[in-house]
Amino acid sequence: MSVSAKISTEEFGLMRKLIEEASGIFLGDAKEYLVEGRLRPLLREAGCATFKEFHAKALDRRSGWLDRIIDAMTTNETLWFRDKNPFIILREKILPDLVARIKGRKIRIWSAGCSTGQEPYSIAITILEYCKAGGGCRPRNFEILGTDISPSALFLAVSGRYEGLAISRGMDAALLPTYFTREEKVQVINPEVRALVKFKQLNLQGSFAALGHFDIIFCRNVAIYFSDRFKRKLFAKFHRRLNPKGFFFLGSAETLRGISDDFEALQYNNCLYYRAR
Repeated sequence: MSVSAKISTEEFGLMRKLIEEASGIFLGDAKEYLVEGRLRPLLREAGCATFKEFHAKALDRRSGWLDRIIDAMTTNETLWFRDKNPFIILREKILPDLVARIKGRKIRIWSAGCSTGQEPYSIAITILEYCKAGGGCRPRNFEILGTDISPSALFLAVSGRYEGLAISRGMDAALLPTYFTREEKVQVINPEVRALVKFKQLNLQGSFAALGHFDIIFCRNVAIYFSDRFKRKLFAKFHRRLNPKGFFFLGSAETLRGISDDFEALQYNNCLYYRAR
């Protein structure tokens, strides 16, 4: 069966609306090439000649095609200790503060939109290094949750297995012998790191109530894919999940300015982060 060479304006509108309603991902104008490139293999697999036909098939949630579409449209760009500064802030400012004032329960951290796991594992390694340096705490005092909408990304995160390029992006070579075990061509995350992190599939459009409350939330380089309308709702939900004076991280190109007044902006090492009001 032949497939139309290009997605039409009408078809792009249909797919864009479907994707945003299902995941919150907002596709601006002139993104036809992105939809076309990422979804064409699924179009062929579904046996559809046009994107309009595929859209109609995806409307049936029981078919599973909508989940496959969202998985394909999710951008899983990530690396170890991304932007570095948030992890410096975590180690030098936030962990000392939380360890000093939180007693009798675990310090809980959420990495929302965690992709293939590099961010929550980087958080775990930062905590382990802090504990070993005499931070007055033990690894068992922490709990990290990584969530993502993409089942394929989470599969890789749970496996904790990273090939050459994936492990080289941002990882300090000096940390490899301590926190990874080499198996043929891959580096496998060690049990002491894995023990700190749990993963869960989560659509950020849904309820967060079952997750409980957190002392730190990382949602970095995720909200850039959402509309301002959805960001307002999302940040309000994050605020409700933070404990009093909990901390919140966005990506370096993201801001709460003009979107949410629920957080106080803080700065350290020329990097912005936020604390719940």
